[in-house]
Formats: sequence, C-alpha cells, structure tokens
Amino acid sequence: MNEAPFQAFQLQRDAHGQLGLTTADGTHHTGVVPVRAFPIEAPNEGLSLVDGDGREVAWVEALDKLPTPLRELITEELRSREFTPVIRRIVSVSTFSTPSIWQVETDRGVTSFVLKGEEDIRRLNDGALWIADSHGIQFIVRNRRALDRRSRRLLERFL
Repeated sequence: MNEAPFQAFQLQRDAHGQLGLTTADGTHHTGVVPVRAFPIEAPNEGLSLVDGDGREVAWVEALDKLPTPLRELITEELRSREFTPVIRRIVSVSTFSTPSIWQVETDRGVTSFVLKGEEDIRRLNDGALWIADSHGIQFIVRNRRALDRRSRRLLERFL
C-alpha cells in the first residue's frame, strides 16, 4: 500500500533517544513528547506533540491517519511514558474508610497502593473507573461490572 507523502511535520529520534520534530516551515523542536487529549475515551484521537517547555508544536487528529513510520515512533514513545495498570481483581482493602490500603491484581502483576479518599476514584463511561493512588499512579478498571463478585462488593463500598 502506497501512503501519500505527509507534509505537516517530520519526526525522528536523536542520538539521546529524544524525539525531534521539524515543521513544514523548517522549524526544529527537540525533546518533543506526545500527549493524548482523551487517553481513556479516545486514545488514538487528538494527540498533542509538545516541546520541552510544554508548548504544543503539532496536533494529530487521529493516530491511524499518520504514515506508518510516524505512527510507530509516536506509539513507541507513548508506551514508554504511559504507565496505567489495569485492575483485574481487588484482593483486599485494609479498611472501608480512607485512607485505605488496597491489594490488587493488575495486568502487570500483584501490587498494593494507598487510596487517600473516595474522590480519587473517578467514574468514566461504560462502567470504567480511574483510580489514583497516594503517589499519583493512575490505575484503571475498564469495566467494573466485569470484575468478579468479591471485587465488585469491595469497590462498591467506596463508590
């Protein structure tokens, strides 16, 4: 399949592993980082490429519309930066008041974290939950109704 030439910007990794972006007018930006606008609801739509000072230097409407080499570079960078374990099962909670220590099984293994308050659990669409621990690590429950019965019961105490 032949892809049409992409003219908006060029992206390459430098000798230090950082992304560099060159715009169509020739302006070069180093240390560029991709940031998803809607990481849960639409992870492949609306990505901002920001420079080292946090200023947006390019906007990507849809990741799948980019030429393969650009898409692969951005996807690789996102994977290295994003750490959002998916909770598959809640093993136990230390107490039903907060702060409480949660023991969970995730897609990355068994771990524990401290939930500071109920406000650190955000409801998303379709039964999904975003849970922030006391260190700012974000966990996700993709569908709380798909959890096992015990996990759902423990979780309901905090919702």
